[in-house]
Amino acid sequence: MLAAIATQDRRMAEIADKVMSGKRLSFEDGVFLYKSDDILTIGQLADVVNQRMNGKKVYFIENMSLYFTNVCEAHCSFCHFRRDPDEEGAYTLTPEQMFEYIDRHIHPGVREFHIVGGHNPYVPFEYYVECIRALKRRYPNVTIKAYTAAEIDFFSRISGLSYREVLERLIDAGLETLTGGGAEILSAEYRKKMRVEKAGVEQYLEVHRTAHKLGLKTHTTMLYGAVESVEERVQHLMYLRELQDETGGFLVFIPLSMQPASPNAGIRRRNSAIEDLKAIAVSRLMLDNFPHIKAYFINIGTQLTQVALTMGASDAHGTIVRERVSHSAGALTPAGLTREDLIWLIKGAGRIPVERDTFYNEIRVYD
Repeated sequence: MLAAIATQDRRMAEIADKVMSGKRLSFEDGVFLYKSDDILTIGQLADVVNQRMNGKKVYFIENMSLYFTNVCEAHCSFCHFRRDPDEEGAYTLTPEQMFEYIDRHIHPGVREFHIVGGHNPYVPFEYYVECIRALKRRYPNVTIKAYTAAEIDFFSRISGLSYREVLERLIDAGLETLTGGGAEILSAEYRKKMRVEKAGVEQYLEVHRTAHKLGLKTHTTMLYGAVESVEERVQHLMYLRELQDETGGFLVFIPLSMQPASPNAGIRRRNSAIEDLKAIAVSRLMLDNFPHIKAYFINIGTQLTQVALTMGASDAHGTIVRERVSHSAGALTPAGLTREDLIWLIKGAGRIPVERDTFYNEIRVYD
């Protein structure tokens, strides 16, 4: 494989030499890769890095998405999930209503609940704690992956507690890992342009830093394809790489392709396939201290996900069961897949499917 990567571009050749020798890429390298049209070479290099870390294994999990509430005080320009409290379709579920929903839709083998929601100021922090406690009590064998860093920041504001105190309360109730959302692009200028009315750059990073210090492993994301510059995308990766150097607490990085139903944010088209693949490949090359990059089929579709598995991605996500956030913004992809679907998808890319738990412990290898 190493000998098969050849390029006539001197700058690309320099980057390829770095990759092959295991040297860290610079900010300038990342900007060059994003601006390059040579997606095949970039993808090949990312695959080298991925196989160096994970071989041909691609991971997936049986999980289920839950949304406690869609009432939100923030009015982020790109969000179609949120509702005002008196708006049609607004809801806030009680634990009993959550149980009813889960028991109606859950399937055997689900190992993880993926839980996010709106920043609902009309319920106290204790509501969010009790939701976790009630779920863990009723489904003790299912891992609770809940809340974004932005939600933790919101909980801190409404409760008057520090990030550490908020997280300790949630951990005591049964929280086992944080989700990755709320990052969008880690740029103050971008967040101003896009009216990101939630935790800022420093707050997002500090929540994850605090979680890592408390022993929580967490997930992180980047929502790309709006008004951000290439430089802002790369700086986003640099922030995450620096924090991972410090704490080692991130499990996976998930590039999220912006969906088109966001006219208030100026989003009127989908990202191209090349843009989506480049986001995954460049992430794999820049985030040399992250064990996994996820190809999120909810955003990019199953066919492009297969290609992404040969260009740096080592995680095909999971069964999900009724994803809502991306689909409310115009995603045309499946809202969930079966275990059989995921195995077929991964094998179709010439990779080895591995069923995992939340923390990437292997449950079963389908070779």
